[in-house]
Amino acid sequence: MYRIMNEKEREEDHRPWGYYIVYADEPDHKVKRIVVNPGARLSFQRHFRRSEHWFILSGEAMVTLNEKDHRLQAGQSVEIPVSTWHRIQNPGTGPLEFIEIQTGTYFGEDDIERGQDDYGRS
Repeated sequence: MYRIMNEKEREEDHRPWGYYIVYADEPDHKVKRIVVNPGARLSFQRHFRRSEHWFILSGEAMVTLNEKDHRLQAGQSVEIPVSTWHRIQNPGTGPLEFIEIQTGTYFGEDDIERGQDDYGRS
């Protein structure tokens, strides 16, 4: 059965680059709304037990998949297969907001291998 998380469960989880809110956390998927501050970027990372789909809600994004950059605008999306190195950054002057849909066998924050990180978490 699909369960929508209530307001209390949807607290902002702040990071150096912005924040995210978890909307659904189920055995077969996880859904987050992620907000990236202007000029900030997430770590260059990969996951071994999940793939991700990013749908841009607002702002502009520079998405790196392995070594190739892709510029995305609101309404566009990108697929990130398991084990693919990836990063998203906000080159704009306003917030970048996107929905992240994770599918796979595990969705914990410890399923991250960081290759590069602006905040010393590598």
